[in-house]
Amino acid sequence: MPKQLKKQIVVLKLSGSLFFSNEFDRIVNVILSSSERNPNLRIAVVAGGGPNAREYIAVAKRFGVDQATLDEIGIAVSRLNALVLASALGEISIPYVPKTLREVAESLDAYREKRLVVLGGLHPGQSTNAVGALVAEKLKADRFVNATDVEGVFTQDPRKYPGAKKLCKVSPKQLSEILGNESMAPGGYDLMDPVALKLIERSKIKTWIIKCDEKRIGEALSGSKIEGTEIVF
Repeated sequence: MPKQLKKQIVVLKLSGSLFFSNEFDRIVNVILSSSERNPNLRIAVVAGGGPNAREYIAVAKRFGVDQATLDEIGIAVSRLNALVLASALGEISIPYVPKTLREVAESLDAYREKRLVVLGGLHPGQSTNAVGALVAEKLKADRFVNATDVEGVFTQDPRKYPGAKKLCKVSPKQLSEILGNESMAPGGYDLMDPVALKLIERSKIKTWIIKCDEKRIGEALSGSKIEGTEIVF
């Protein structure tokens, strides 16, 4: 009898800017096709809140709403994005959005025929990048992939500095220095935040930061050469 192949677990954080963009349908299709090609692949997708979350937060902020509540608004939007994605993925996805780390792990055990779970934020003060790192820890994932709106880690913000150079590999210390005073305000955390970075470092999670597009997400899910920035220890 042939030996059963070990299940692979990938945690994929999707930028909230993906939702309702032209790229959304293509990303759904690449996740579906990757799952179909590899029946042993299990995927946990963390949906960011994106521009919609920032708009809601900006409105609430004008009325003096406290920071914790602003975080809760962002979490609610990210969970709505997660529900849209889970619905689009159909039968391969667990049919609800987990709200705790335990629910994420238990859902994959309870729905053994499902290959994928989608979630949004979990707790105020915690970015969806940090959620992705926590899920990767909990599930002992093979890799954590943070799909953002830039092609990886640069020496400076490439949107502000055209001469910035992309790094193929970066250590947690280097990345921490590059991020500098990354905003921890609700609706922030675009690339990677300090909390997520500490979680990645403490468990030595294999992590890549990539551009959120069809080609690179396909590479990340298949485990082939991933085009982006790898965090190395």
